[in-house]
Parts: sequence; C-alpha cells; structure tokens
Amino acid sequence: MAAEGGGKEMNEIKTQFTTREGVYKLLTHSEYSRPNRVPFNSQGSNPVKVSFVNVNDQSGNGDRICFNVGRELYFYIYKGVRKVHSTQAADLSKPIDKRIYKGTQPTCHDFNPLTATAESVSLLVGFSAGQVQLIDPIKKETSKLFNEERLIDKSRVTCVRWVPGSESLFLVAHSSGSLYLYNVEHTCGTTPPHYQLLKQGDGYAVHTCKSKSARNPLLRWTVGEGALNEFAFSPDGKFLACASQDGFLRVFGFDAAELHGTMKSYFGGLLCVCWSPDGRYIVAGGEDDLVTVWSFSDCRVIARGHGHKSWVSVVAFDHCTTSVEDSDPPAEFSGSDEEFHEQIHFGGGRDRANSSQSHLSKRNSTDGRPVSVTYRFGSVGQDTQLCLWDLTEDILFPHLPLSRTRTHTNVMSATSPPVPGAATTNTTTAANTATTPTTPPTTTTTTTTTTNPPGTNGNNTVSSSSGNSGAPANSLPAPLPRSNSLPHSSGPAGGSTTPNCHTSSSKGSSIIDSTFIATGVSKFATLSLHDTRKERHEKDHKRNHSMGHISSKSSDKLNQLSSAARTAKADAAKTLGTLLCPRMEEVPLLEPLVCKKIAHERLTVLIFLEDCLVTACQEGFICTWARPGKVGLLSSQNPANSPSGTVV
Repeated sequence: MAAEGGGKEMNEIKTQFTTREGVYKLLTHSEYSRPNRVPFNSQGSNPVKVSFVNVNDQSGNGDRICFNVGRELYFYIYKGVRKVHSTQAADLSKPIDKRIYKGTQPTCHDFNPLTATAESVSLLVGFSAGQVQLIDPIKKETSKLFNEERLIDKSRVTCVRWVPGSESLFLVAHSSGSLYLYNVEHTCGTTPPHYQLLKQGDGYAVHTCKSKSARNPLLRWTVGEGALNEFAFSPDGKFLACASQDGFLRVFGFDAAELHGTMKSYFGGLLCVCWSPDGRYIVAGGEDDLVTVWSFSDCRVIARGHGHKSWVSVVAFDHCTTSVEDSDPPAEFSGSDEEFHEQIHFGGGRDRANSSQSHLSKRNSTDGRPVSVTYRFGSVGQDTQLCLWDLTEDILFPHLPLSRTRTHTNVMSATSPPVPGAATTNTTTAANTATTPTTPPTTTTTTTTTTNPPGTNGNNTVSSSSGNSGAPANSLPAPLPRSNSLPHSSGPAGGSTTPNCHTSSSKGSSIIDSTFIATGVSKFATLSLHDTRKERHEKDHKRNHSMGHISSKSSDKLNQLSSAARTAKADAAKTLGTLLCPRMEEVPLLEPLVCKKIAHERLTVLIFLEDCLVTACQEGFICTWARPGKVGLLSSQNPANSPSGTVV
C-alpha cells in the first residue's frame, strides 16, 4: 500500500519483496496491534518489542506472542502462516492477557522455553524504572518482582534474557552499563547489595554479592562506558556478546567471566547484536548505520554492510535460509528447522560438548571436500527499512578459490576458537594461512606476511610493515568496489589473534582518517570514503527517525550530547585502522540483497521464524511476512479486504 498522498515510488510502503528463494508476502490478516488498531503516539516512548514462545498444546496452534506498546503489554495466540485458514483477521479484542502499567513502561521481555506449557508460561518483563517482573500471562498471576525498591539499579532495563538451559537463572542489562545475574528463587533483600570484586579486565569488572544468605543479584557485571544496549548468548549458551553505547562489542566466556575478544564500531554506539546459528560469527549494528560482521574464531571484523540511512536497531540471522552446499553431491538446505538441524548442529542445552563446532567444520577437517556455506541475516533500522544480507563463501574464505580443495590447516585456523591467553604462532609453512603476531599491545612495528596459492586474487606473496593496521607502508589499499559479496583486499588479511588482543592505533595514522571521523561524528553522516552516492545519501538521511526519543531540549541534555560526541571523536581516532576497527577500505563492503521501506515509523523488531519473518514498528503494528511457498490459502486473498486500515 502506498504512503498517504501517493509520493514517489521510493517512499511507498512495500507489501512484498523478492529474493533468490522467491517472494515474501505481507499477511494482512496476521497483523497484531493494540485492539483499537489506532497507531500509537510513539513520541518519547520505549521501543516496541516482541517475544514468542511455543506452549506445545494439542491443538497444533501452540505459538504465543507478547508485545509491549507504551504502558501496555499484550499476550495473544499467534496466528502465523499455517494457522490462518480464512479471511478473518486475528481477534485483537480478546487477548489472553493485557496489562497496563502506571508510572513505568515495559521495555523488554523474554519467555523461558524450557518451562512453557499450555497451562503456564514464565515471562520476564523489564521496565523503564529498573524493575523486572516475572509473570504468568496464562494463569494471570504476578509471581515475583525483582529490584522492586530499585536498590540494585535505578536505570532503565535495556535487555532481559533467561540463561540458556536454566529454569531459574536470568540476566538483566541496564542503561547504567551494568549486567545482573538473578535467580528466581532468591529475594532481592531490603538493603542495597554490597559487592566484592571477583574478576577484572579491560573494560569490564565482575562482582559477587556479599551476603550471609542467598540473595539477588548473584553477580554484577560492569561492562564498558555508558549503556549496555543489548546482549545475546551464543547458540550453545557458553559465550555472551554485549553491545554497548561506547561503541564496543565485547564477547565473554559466560561461566568463567573471561573476555574472549572485542570490536569497535566505526563510530557511535552499538545498539544490537546477534550470533550465527553455528556460533561462528557475530553481527552488530548501531549508530554508524552499518552492520558489522565479526569472526568469533579470528576475533576480527571480516565485513561491513552498508544499506541503512539511519541507526540500525535490530540484527538477526535467518537460520532457515542459511545454506550448506556440498560439491559432491550438490545440495542446498533452505527448508524446515528439522532439515537445517540435521545439517548444522546448534542450540540445545548448555552442557552439550563441542557445540561451537558445526557439522560443516567437522566434515571439512576430515575429508577435505569443498563445502560452500551462505549465511543469511537481516536488519531493520530507524530509517523504516528492512535489509536482507548474504554472507558468502568469498567473504568467509577470501583466499580460497571455490574449485580448490581446502587444506586441513586452513580449516582449523578458520574454525577452531582460540584458547584464552594462548599465543598463536608467528610463522607457518602451510599455504592459505595468515597469522599476526600476538604479543601484548606495544608501539613497535610488526611484520605481517600473507601467502596466497597460485591462482588466487592478489600477488603470490605480500609482505607489509605497519603498526597494526595491516595496510602496506606508505600507501592506502585500493578501495573495494561495492557488491553483495566482495573479496578481501590484501591489506587486512591478518588471521587469528589472541582473545584479549586490544591493539593500539598505528604509528602512521593518517590525518585524513582522523579528520574524516571527527567530521562524520558531528554530522551523523553515513561513512564511506569511496561512496559515489555520498551526497545523495546525506540528503535523505533520516535523522528525524533516529533522534525521536530525545524529546527534551534542556541545556543539560544538549551538553551531554556534545560531550558524548567529543568522546566519540577521540575514541574513533585511537582505534581506526586497528584490528578493533579497520578502515572502510580494509574490509569487504556488503550491499543488501533486499532493502525495502516497510513502515512509516522506525522499525524495532525483526524475528525469523520457520515459515515467516516478523517485523514491528514504533507505531505498535506487528507484521508477518510469509516465506516463499508458505502462503497457502492466503495467496489468493485480496489485501484490500484487510480490516486493519493501517500503514502497511
């Protein structure tokens, strides 16, 4: 449906889009919102969030959906693609549960899939005033309230998650930058908790709660500077990725509370983070308008994606479209969850052994046959656009021609997670490998040597001397052309690094780069040194979407913003050109397969399900998009018959 008043084609709201799999279609009869279907006045409110759970009831319709809009929280039976067999839209007048809160707003929520039944579900809800509530929307009982007196933390809850594999432990992040581990069986006490330092590292500290009797919180993590915007557990539950307002992605071993690796945004804060289904890659998005792909095993940025015109609010991997293709016989899996689980093992309990090693890596390391893998992930932003991205073979293994059999050495260097604290070898005789020295960060100049087999891109041998940037001395690498999947340049071919490798900036850091970063931060412009469409992007840069939550124009808030901008400039200048934050021309730049405007207000939700994907905007409309071939009876329905009358 076109935007009101017609407008240009680029401003139309899309109701379908096409990928290589086929056409994704908006299901107008599976739309959820407040019962009156009136767009919510979103000025100054917290983002709309959506949570799903399956209660495994006998009716075959066990999916349940929870979403927050302003002060309200709703819980419905979810009618997805296969559940709707008529033109009747979801009955929004009859939620299973509805709650309206006074004095505070729900900000995030999470179901515990382990305890969910048709009679009872455990739902955690975080609030803007700092409390966390445990409710059962089926029994309509409020069982417990944590941080009720706000003695633990007074700041807004930004993210809440059940610890994978646990029925009682959950993790809560706050805008204060703290992360708390709770047990539902413990109380929070009547006095502020006293803490004792347990572990400290670069940019983080972990404290235990000193108490004669068991009480919450069990642990307090202090991570980075500023708000901790989102965290995500790895598929095996053993690692924790944190996206912070200081622009850093930090990945921890959860049980040992040890820092595995870090990454820095191009500028601004990181707002969202997610893991690939096999736990090998992490994607983060934020205020630099980019999506950044980070390798867990190599602890480095392997690609960036540029398609959004404003802040990226959500990133998510599509576990159903991620495909594995073997050379003999050829096969591609893009079907159901069951098929994919057979091909790549992930998820499950916390005690599963070797879960970070997928079936792909095991097969690669044993019989050496070429295997092609494509990861699909998506992103939505405050520019109201949905982008889909493919992370392909030439990005993941840049120095390997697809027709060539991979060596055992390369597979192990690309897939085996490094051991914390261990140093990698500085030299190797095997082809297809690239290593960087892993001594503690100093200002000394080190040498990186990359050797490519004959027939690969670039020269056969490239030696470069630089501080840590990986670029040839006295020259900048040639800019990479834009495409959906681009080969690596010879510059940043550094491979494995030690987990806690925080490199200092290069001696020969260019004045141009520092000036460019400072200018980019002050203008909030899309960053690309070699962007032929830079001026056009700046014209339609939709900062009116992204700055909507800053409603107050008081002088103290403006001072905070200017202070934050100055800090961001200094931090960006220090890390640019290092492994923490490579320059734009040093890593491949992805372009989206699909980039469509699908809402009038900023997008806050993107969830991939087996037969559909779900999006939501700040107006409070939750939309279901059927995957190709999954529409069924709905394919002949006329969207004009939708009773919703909404923007989509």
